[in-house]
Formats: sequence, structure tokens, C-alpha cells
Amino acid sequence: MTVARIAAATLALLLAAACTAPAPPRGEAGTAAGTVCAPPQETPGPETATTIDVIEQAYFCILGNHYGGATLDARSLLTAGFAALTQELDRNGRDLPEAGMPALTGDRDADWAVFEAAYRKITDQVPGLRDELAVVTLEAVVAGLGDGHATWTHGVEQPPDYYDGDGYGLGLEANVRASQADGNLGVAVPPLFVTAVPGGAARAAGLRPGDVIESINDSVPFIDGKATPAIAALYPRYPEARPVRLRLVRQSTGRRWSVTLKPGLFQRDLASLQVVRSKLLDDVAYVRIAGFAPDSADRVLRAISRLREDRTLSGVVLDLRGNSGGSSPTEATRLLSAFVHGKVTAYHCAADGTCATSRTDDTVELLGLPLVVLIDRGCASACEHFGSAVKELRLGRLVGTRTAGAIAGSAQAYLLSDNTTLSFPDRHHLGPGREVVDRIGVPPDHFVSLTPQDVAAGRDPVLAKALTLLPK
Repeated sequence: MTVARIAAATLALLLAAACTAPAPPRGEAGTAAGTVCAPPQETPGPETATTIDVIEQAYFCILGNHYGGATLDARSLLTAGFAALTQELDRNGRDLPEAGMPALTGDRDADWAVFEAAYRKITDQVPGLRDELAVVTLEAVVAGLGDGHATWTHGVEQPPDYYDGDGYGLGLEANVRASQADGNLGVAVPPLFVTAVPGGAARAAGLRPGDVIESINDSVPFIDGKATPAIAALYPRYPEARPVRLRLVRQSTGRRWSVTLKPGLFQRDLASLQVVRSKLLDDVAYVRIAGFAPDSADRVLRAISRLREDRTLSGVVLDLRGNSGGSSPTEATRLLSAFVHGKVTAYHCAADGTCATSRTDDTVELLGLPLVVLIDRGCASACEHFGSAVKELRLGRLVGTRTAGAIAGSAQAYLLSDNTTLSFPDRHHLGPGREVVDRIGVPPDHFVSLTPQDVAAGRDPVLAKALTLLPK
């Protein structure tokens, strides 16, 4: 998790509030431990210990409010939680003869009752591990949803002396981005290589774009072409971060060496902090959008307008590579509205099949220019909303690699009784043709990928291909 994401999660927690009420009868949505699962509204108190009652509250909160909760086989959540519980016992050398999974029937209330009884029987025998076991169990229950937008925010801290403009980490970026390493590794493809060195320990150690990472803490990043969890160490979180040992090869010289990088604060270059960057490439407006932040659509349109002064543009290239979405999903719709009017750009559907529509904002002036969009596996969430609409509505061409396949409806936060926050979407996203994008991604019209050699030489074959698709 990056500093920016840590800060965002912390801010969300500070703005959150407990909203409690008498519990309705067992079995109604979102009830547990005498509280109702509800969106937070005021500043909560300090975080308290996670208990089985908090796990119960989260379990029924998910079943009552997640978009798939009504049809979900809840046994999958309890099985995932119990597996994590027993694995943690084993890791601590405290496995117990009684720690066997109870039989589950599919009755949500009855299954919770037998799960809770087994859980209490186990944890009563290891009181020193009770807090730790509760945390890993709840983490696994949330992960059991298989929803990349479902999170449980707890134990959040910021690095000391954080200020705007700082980055935190090793000071490098790789072709497997932080958003992929944080739960979406299935889409990563080898090799693993450095794409940028914005500062910090990586810059001090002399790392360069194009350097191939052969191992991380003596573990390989890919086995049989599949990414391993070792990659997550490239993007350490505070405060548990430890130094990271990398084995690298520089293909231009054949040099192989090892380096140990200590995570820390570093000041990023100003350019890397800009959400929108633009330039003129002959008669083409090139605009890179790092994320769909508030006002980002208008900033893109203003940039194109400036580039259009006193000249005729032949087209627009929007570079969405590495754009993991952002805090303003409506910005993607607003930007789409500069290329088409009167269209549905996405559907957000509940488990019962009812859908709300996202429609173009026809007050946005049409640009009337050909469009090419650059995408990659780092393009997620609102970025995929934009990409899927461009493809389905035939607004332009997509160039690069398939997107992340990590998109859902807007996440709703719920405050738990230990003052931690559970977040997940209550609707799922469908493209304008009602196509599923989550877990699948948006395929490009023209597949072009970057290699370590390209990055090391400063070449961008993806952009080069895009420019050939626009009229001369």
C-alpha cells in the first residue's frame, strides 16, 4: 500500500463514525453483536481489539449489503476464515486437536452458530493469541469474497513526518504495479523489471529503468510464468516494512548484482505528482492521466484546448497506463462525454438484476477529434470504465495490453464495533454493452507491450503504434 493510499484510508477512517441501533432479529441484513452495520458518519473512537463479535458483525454485514450477498454461499467465507485461523495456530506452534472445521449446512445462521462455538473453544485455549487469531480470521473472511474492492481497514499508520510531496517505499516502480501487487497478481506477466526510479534508496543505489529483477528477498518473482507473492515486497507498507534485497541484471551490459534497499520517505519529482500532463506531438494532443481525481476531466479538456490554440489537431492520445482509477468515478464519464453524447457508459447492478445507468454528460462540449487510448494491466477501476466504453461505443482505438480486470461499483464503507472500517461495493459494474469487465479486463484493439530493452532505451512502442492510427 502506497503512502497516498495509506493517507486516503486514514482520512476515510477519521471522517467515519459509529452508527449503532438496536439489533433486529437474527438473520436480518447486517446485524451482529447488538449493532447494525451502517455507513459511518462521525469521527470514531480509537481502535479496540478485534473479537469474535466483530467478526460476526462483519459476516452479516457482508451477507446483507454486498452486491452478491443474497446469492453467496456463506460457507465459503467461514471456510476461508477457519483455514486462516488454523494456519495461524500452526505458524505459532499451537495447533490443537480440537481445531477441526465444523460441519456446515448452508443455513447462514446455523452455520455461524457452529463456527462461533468452535472458534471460542479454540481461542479459549490460547488466550495469548486471541487478538492475532481474530485479525487473521476476519482478513480471510473478507478475502473469501474474492472481490478486489472489498477491504478491511485496520491498524492504519502513516510514516513519521509525512508531508505533501513525499513518497514512501524503495523509490522504484516496476512493470508489475503497486495496484497489481496489492491483491491482483494474477494478471502480472514476466519478466519483472524497473520502469522508473523516482527517488529514495533505489536512486541512491544506482538502479535504472530497464533493470530486470531476478529475485526479491531470495525468492523469484515468477514460477512457470505465474507471479509470486514476493513481488509485493517492492511496495512496502508502513510500519512493518523491512529492508528488501534485490538481485538484478542490466541486460545492456550483462552486469548482475545484489542490493539491499531500505524503505523510507523520499521527495518525488514534481512531474510525477501531476495527475494530468500534456504535450504536443506534431499535430497530436498527447495527455497522460495518472488517475481520475476530482476535476481531472476538466483539466484534460483544458490541456487539449491549449494545445489546440492556433493549430489544427489531427487527433488525441490519452495515456491511461498505470491509471488505477481514483476517488471520482464520475470523472471518467465526464471525459467520455467529450467524445460522444446520448449514450450509456456503464451499468451498476444489484444482485436482484436491477441496474442504475451511468450516462454521458451532454453539457460537455464535443471535441470532434479522433481518439486513441493507451492501456495496460495497471489500468483499473474507473480507468476500465473509460476503456470499456471507448471500445464498446467505438469512440476510438485501444493500444497496449489488457486492463487489470478490477472494477466494481463504488465501495461503501461500514464502521465495525472495534472502530475499524469494512468496505465493499453494493453493486457490480457492467460495460455499456452489459459486458462483464471485472476479473476479465478490457482487451486492446492493438496488442503492444513494453520490454526491458524498450524502457532502458527510452523507447515507447505503444505510443508509436498509437500515432500511426491517427490521420496524418
